[in-house]
Parts: sequence; structure tokens; C-alpha cells
Amino acid sequence: MQIDVTPLADVVLITPKRFGDHRGFFSETWNRRALAEAGIDIDFVQDNHSMSALRGTLRGLHYQAPPHAQDKLVRCTAGAIWDVAVDARFGSPTYGHHFGAELTAENGTQIFVPKGFLHGFVTLSDTAEVVYKCSDYYAPESDGSVLWSSPSLGIDWPLEVGPSLSAKDGDAPDFSTWTSPFSSP
Repeated sequence: MQIDVTPLADVVLITPKRFGDHRGFFSETWNRRALAEAGIDIDFVQDNHSMSALRGTLRGLHYQAPPHAQDKLVRCTAGAIWDVAVDARFGSPTYGHHFGAELTAENGTQIFVPKGFLHGFVTLSDTAEVVYKCSDYYAPESDGSVLWSSPSLGIDWPLEVGPSLSAKDGDAPDFSTWTSPFSSP
């Protein structure tokens, strides 16, 4: 696995090796020992799978507050997405900063989004599927979101027209008025 550090502390891009021939490829997408050696020693407890039917579907910016905060290992298994992590750890030197990366079924790249970060993505293709591992179980009482278009975040989402959003994501609070439940370690 190739592991690349990003400009945001603790957010990491991971590109598993692919072994291919005329039939297709094989890839080991999760190896606890290899990632632990790289400093990502997480006990994942839940896998999630989302499918978005149309280009421009935006999901996020989501989080789960403590005590059910989640580390996530995210990959795109069909189509393409632009994935974003935002540092929401109050007191962090990169608080409010974001990192984005294109994840596709073809490139196999994954992003590790640690606890204390907001997470979201927009689909760059029709029919995009995203699979991600989580370090804690979903807890509705800890579920939250921040407005994807918060001006103070300055995220330049690669959208041709306005996104397709859920009511929850469209009505989320702006980052500048939101109180983060996370603090810098």
C-alpha cells in the first residue's frame, strides 16, 4: 500500500497495490497490520455502502459527535467522487481547513478521515458507489452535519450546476455559526 500524508494532519490517502492481467485485477483494500505500521491502528466495526444515481449528488458535510465519533476509511467502488475532509477540531492549527481528493473505481485511492473531521463528497459521474469502514456504530443521537457551502470553508466543489441534496444537508448550519463538539488533541 502506498500511504501519502495530506496537508491536513491525520488525513491520509492510501492507494492499495493492484495486481492485474487480462481478466481484471486483485487488490487488498484493508490490511490492519500494514496500516498499523503506518500509524493507522483502528478497530473498524461497521461497513457502509452508498449509491448515488446522478452526477452532482452531494452528501455532507457529516460527522458523528463524541462519544460516538468515527474514523472512516473511504473508497469509491463504481464511478467517481470528489471527497472532502474538514478539520473540525476546535483549537487545531488547521481548524476549518479542508482537503479534497478524487476517488474513482479506476484509481483505487482511499482516504482516511479521522475523528474530529467533517466528511462529504460529490459525485463526478452518474452512478457512483462509495464504501467506507467506520470505527464506531451509527448513533442517531450523535449524527450531525454542517452546510456544504459554508463560505468560511472556501470549498470549491467541482459542480457544473447546483447539487442534488438531502433536506438534512440543505438545512445544515453554516460552519461559522456551528459549535464543534470536537477539540484538538
